Amino acid sequence: MKSKPSKSTKRSIPAWLRTIVALSFIIVFFLLFYYFFIRPYSYRWKTCYGMKAYGVCVPCCYQVHGIDISRYQGSVDWKKLKSDQYIDFPIEFVFMKATEGGDHTDVTFKENFITAQSHGIMRGAYHFFSPKTDPIKQADFFIHTVKLETGDLPPVLDVEVIGKSNASDLKKNVKIWLDRVEKHYGVKPILYTSYKFKKKYLNDSVFDAYPYWIAHYYVDSIRYEGNWHFWQHTDVGTVPGIEHDVDLNVFNGTLESLKELTLK
Repeated sequence: MKSKPSKSTKRSIPAWLRTIVALSFIIVFFLLFYYFFIRPYSYRWKTCYGMKAYGVCVPCCYQVHGIDISRYQGSVDWKKLKSDQYIDFPIEFVFMKATEGGDHTDVTFKENFITAQSHGIMRGAYHFFSPKTDPIKQADFFIHTVKLETGDLPPVLDVEVIGKSNASDLKKNVKIWLDRVEKHYGVKPILYTSYKFKKKYLNDSVFDAYPYWIAHYYVDSIRYEGNWHFWQHTDVGTVPGIEHDVDLNVFNGTLESLKELTLK
């Protein structure tokens, strides 16, 4: 008598099915790799039909160029930065990270802020907004840290994260910071955020009254349909006097109109 097959006996997977599963895994892996690691940076390898400067293809037809820096750029050789620039694309302005949250100061801010002015470069300071910290505390900390003078660019609020708060709370707290800082300096602050973040979390007409600094990398032109003043178009610029990659920006106007934004 033949014995019956044990119930515990495992059925083998057909070779064709194993092949399909393996190929599917490989395809999904490469699609995800392309989407997260290749596609966002593909602009770097595109043919540059315009002018190239600072290691990137410079957006066409903007007269005023600048950078923004923080401790991640390390020590800046301001003399070299000022003297070794591209003649057609001089660095006219620089924004520097000053504060974050309610108690963190960028370690390079004080020196950079003083030295930029001594080299005749228009300067500005920004605060990285923390949604988990009281906005009044953040505004007061920025005001205590940053002493803006005549000729300086307006203060900047950098909003990139929402944390555990919701869009309604974020809007309310961002407006509180903006109002308090505007009252102190007597000028409307600049609002910095990506066009996607603004559209999703700060899509309110109340924020359209502030100069907008848009972050939008590796594209030939701005896709944002509203008004904007500054465009951070890449984070891989190579600038003389700065060892690490740096963010490059353009101003949407003339040098004279940029000066009109400064503190009087």
